[in-house]
Amino acid sequence: MADPVETDAWQVLGERSIYESKWVTLGAADVVLPSGQHFEHHTVTMPEAAMAVVIDDDQRHVLLSWRHRFVPDVWNYELPGGLVEPGEDPEATASREIVEETGYRARTIRRAVMFEPMIGMVRSRHHVYVAHGAERVGEPTELDEGRFEWLPLADVPRLIDEGKIVNSGTLIGLLHYLALTSGEDRD
Repeated sequence: MADPVETDAWQVLGERSIYESKWVTLGAADVVLPSGQHFEHHTVTMPEAAMAVVIDDDQRHVLLSWRHRFVPDVWNYELPGGLVEPGEDPEATASREIVEETGYRARTIRRAVMFEPMIGMVRSRHHVYVAHGAERVGEPTELDEGRFEWLPLADVPRLIDEGKIVNSGTLIGLLHYLALTSGEDRD
């Protein structure tokens, strides 16, 4: 199947910053739609992030953190992960965050998927990896990342249904793993 023809792109005539910090940049873009409509569109740019679905040696459990997120005032399970440092490879970020947040080191790690969590207004590329096997190498050095525990993979659909997994990266990572990884490919 051929890629669709990209003839209806929005034209960006310019963009200006309204607010900048190391965490977020708010902007206003001067855009023209394919229909000819011209207006100012707000943008949000955030750093890239990387996270990993860490599966145990028996391929029956996933390492997740139960934690509170104050902005939406939500408790939920999340994958280990964090922001990609300038010049850092996202795979290195995911590997580093596993160790820093959990005290485990993944035996193998591979790219699963890249996604944009709110593509209509937010630039914030997210990279998801799958890590197989984990060896305890010490205590976590990031102490405010919640309580990590090995949960049965078989429980993930129920946890999603109960609203205990609502983070977009965690949902995408776990659903990608469960839906697109065959039993033979899980080792």
